Amino acid sequence: MAKHFLLLNLIAVLSFCCVVLAFEPSPLQDFCVADPAGTAKVNGLACKDPKSVGAEDFFFSGLHLAGNTSNTFGSKVTPANVAQIPGLNTLGISLARVDYAPWGINPPHTHPRATEIVTVLEGFLQVGFVTSNPENRHITKVLKKGDVFVFPIGLVHYQRNVGKGNAVAIAALSSQNPGVISIANAVFGSEPAIATDILAKAFQVDATVVAQIQSKF
Repeated sequence: MAKHFLLLNLIAVLSFCCVVLAFEPSPLQDFCVADPAGTAKVNGLACKDPKSVGAEDFFFSGLHLAGNTSNTFGSKVTPANVAQIPGLNTLGISLARVDYAPWGINPPHTHPRATEIVTVLEGFLQVGFVTSNPENRHITKVLKKGDVFVFPIGLVHYQRNVGKGNAVAIAALSSQNPGVISIANAVFGSEPAIATDILAKAFQVDATVVAQIQSKF
């Protein structure tokens, strides 16, 4: 009986380890500043020689500047991830500023590698995410200045400015490179395109409707 209990405990520990390893690993050194010129093939970016690292590798200036929201969606994301801050490499975190014009949206999307926590700095935002199949529950709330909301990793989520003025939010993400999959772009704007009849059956609409939407992407 004791051996059986020990075996179950071992399986549980190994399962937990597998879950932990599914996320970005903990760094094994003080830092690993990204070297864009590195030729090594790694899951991330190769490290610069620590002797050549300086303060600028850990610095970014720009999140105080409002993004240009004169576009189709009325929003602008200003990222601060490993592409802007090489020192974030292997540290498993990044930021973004999001600006919204009145009724502007950050359209439905996912971050395949990160949970997101968003803080409203100005304005009013309707936020929401959808749980996985089969429930597909839509969890939504209107946020005001100072409010915080979490989007779990991989789930489809969005934001919309429901105030009369501009809105601003800061998003923190649990990856140096969280990735973004915009749902509409991925489904209707892929290259090469997904076959029209597949999308027509998936969305239960006429193929001409699908073709019209695809033409916009």
